[in-house]
Amino acid sequence: MKGLRCGGSMYVILVYDVNLEDKEGQAVLRNVFKTCKKYLVHIQNSVFEGELLESQETKLRKELDKYIRKNKDSVILFKSRNQRWLDKEFWGKIEEDKTSNFL
Repeated sequence: MKGLRCGGSMYVILVYDVNLEDKEGQAVLRNVFKTCKKYLVHIQNSVFEGELLESQETKLRKELDKYIRKNKDSVILFKSRNQRWLDKEFWGKIEEDKTSNFL
């Protein structure tokens, strides 16, 4: 689904899983979190969402590649042309919708 809009923005949900079974895991987790927070809105534990330009996606991936250990950690990026094509429901503990500024 690369290049949803040539040079345009896309709505993404990024989910990551960092293996914490070794001492390096905490540093990886901290660096991945900080990197994602530069580009997206933190909505829950290891979940971020927001609008990204294709160039921002490329930069984000390069930055995360420095930290993610291919044999232990993972990142999944869900992409959509626009947030309006995605229904979002909150189940369980309901908190303020941190992405309500995205229309």
